[in-house]
Amino acid sequence: MAVLEVKNLYSGYGKIKVLFDINFSADEGKITAIIGPNGAGKSTLLNSIYGIADIYDGKVLLNGIDITGLKPYIIARMGIGYVPQTNNIFSELSVEENLRIAVRNVSREEFKARMEEVLDFFPKLRELLHRKAGTLSGGERRMLAIAIALMRRPNILLLDEITTDLAPIVVKRILEKVVELRDKMGMTIVMVEQYARRALEICDKVYLIASGQVKFEGDPKQLLEQRELVSLYLGAL
Repeated sequence: MAVLEVKNLYSGYGKIKVLFDINFSADEGKITAIIGPNGAGKSTLLNSIYGIADIYDGKVLLNGIDITGLKPYIIARMGIGYVPQTNNIFSELSVEENLRIAVRNVSREEFKARMEEVLDFFPKLRELLHRKAGTLSGGERRMLAIAIALMRRPNILLLDEITTDLAPIVVKRILEKVVELRDKMGMTIVMVEQYARRALEICDKVYLIASGQVKFEGDPKQLLEQRELVSLYLGAL
């Protein structure tokens, strides 16, 4: 069942149009991957869903409710979490302060309860609570960025290139956590991934976007069978 839908979407930034007639859906409790070459518009699709990009036409629906153009803080309250590729932590604050600022309006008791849930999921962060976020390794920062989003207890999580610039062993750990979010917590995940092979190994459905348009939608195994399409837009996987 689709919990998040994009219909006939045209979006971009100011006068710069990036996406053209995009139709997209994410099913409940599944991982939907968005792949494609650099500059294809992958991140713009997430930004359109989360109210950051400018929408010229089309709709974004959450459980059938039109959320097109709503402010990001309203969309967050409706159950969508977003981990952008950059500027996703506060470097000068401690890990604990980063988690606290994510839910600054809840009581101290509620904060502690949520933090315990997140630390159980990312136990590595427990020993780093009082470290400044800016001193963490790349993998630890990525864990913290996801943890910040999880503090709000979202139903849907948007992940923008969370494995970029990480060592292969760290990439493996991060993607294992993404799978765990789906399998153990039943979370709906939409992930943009520059390295297509990584996404295809764990996703339930994939969208290939190029030049601002959907070139393929469906099962990741079916995409791999279309060698010409893969070669044209993704090169060697």
